[in-house]
Amino acid sequence: QVQLVESGGGLVQPGGSLRLSCAASGSGFSVYVMGWYRQAPGKQRELVATITDDGSTNYADSVKGRFTISRDNAKNTVYLQMTSLKSEDTAVYYCNAYRSYKRLEYWGQGTLVTVSE
Repeated sequence: QVQLVESGGGLVQPGGSLRLSCAASGSGFSVYVMGWYRQAPGKQRELVATITDDGSTNYADSVKGRFTISRDNAKNTVYLQMTSLKSEDTAVYYCNAYRSYKRLEYWGQGTLVTVSE
C-alpha cells in the first residue's frame, strides 16, 4: 500500500513558476513509475509527465520545455517543476504511482493550480 500526498499548488500569474511535491508513504517507492496528471474543469484527466524507476521521463507535448519531473528516492518524493505557466495549465494536479507487478496503482488527493492575473 502506498499513500500519496501532494503539496505546492496555489495561485500564480501567467509566466510564473510553481513546484509541486508528492510525498509517498509505504514501501517500495523506488520501483514505482511516478507520474503527474491533471484535470481541468469540465475536462478529462490527462497525463502531464512520468518518471520511471531509472529516471527516464516522458512529457505531454503541451508541457514539454516548461515542466520538469524529478524524483528523490531517498525522500520518497516526486516533484513537478512548472515554469512559464499559462492559463490553460489551470487544473487539479494529481500524483500517481504505478507498478506493473500486479498492476498496482495509487492516486493522491490532488492539489489545485490556478494560473490567473
